[in-house]
Amino acid sequence: MTTGRLLALQGLDTALDRLSARRHQLESGEVLRAAREEADAAERTLGEFRLKLDELGRDQGRYEHEIDSMTQKENAEQTRLYDGSIANVKELEALQHEIASLKKRRSGREDELLVLMEQREEFEAGAALAQSRSDELRAGVERVAAESSEELASVIADLESKTTERVVIAAEIDPETLELYEDLRRLKKGIGAAALVDGGCQGCHEQLSAVQLDKLKKTEDIRRCEHCRRILVF
Repeated sequence: MTTGRLLALQGLDTALDRLSARRHQLESGEVLRAAREEADAAERTLGEFRLKLDELGRDQGRYEHEIDSMTQKENAEQTRLYDGSIANVKELEALQHEIASLKKRRSGREDELLVLMEQREEFEAGAALAQSRSDELRAGVERVAAESSEELASVIADLESKTTERVVIAAEIDPETLELYEDLRRLKKGIGAAALVDGGCQGCHEQLSAVQLDKLKKTEDIRRCEHCRRILVF
């Protein structure tokens, strides 16, 4: 019984399964939706950078205002210290202590401001990268939308062509063998027939025993793998 055309049919069916799955993806918008979701995620990341930069900007403004206020107060106290308006020793000591305290607080705030400004530079760099990534992905969404439409037309054309070719090949196979092949395809994840190469089934990739190989060579019935039961084609 001739089963040689089964491999050609199997090749077509595998291609048709792949094309059908791709058609479903394209028609359901899965590809475009995935691109949009990635672009949306990038925009959310960019938004988080912007929120953090706004927060750091507010903190920087507050720190700068506090430093300016402490500087002005320190200058005013320095003027009082040396203008002769205070003669009482205890008042002078208290004023000197206040000036020292202002300097210490201002110095501490200036150190904090430097750290904050460094953080802001890092976030600005991150925001720039996030902006670039977001722009790239958003442009990609438009590109995917156009390409998906073109690909869908190509996939449909391929499906129609291969379906026509399948009808021709299927007609060349005897009905009993074709029916068994179709049943096996449903049971074996789309693979109903496989080549036998160097004593190994290309469907399950198992080696057949020498006894089984000898038996298959002599049989006129449909040859099947002893492991996966798929139809074997020598």
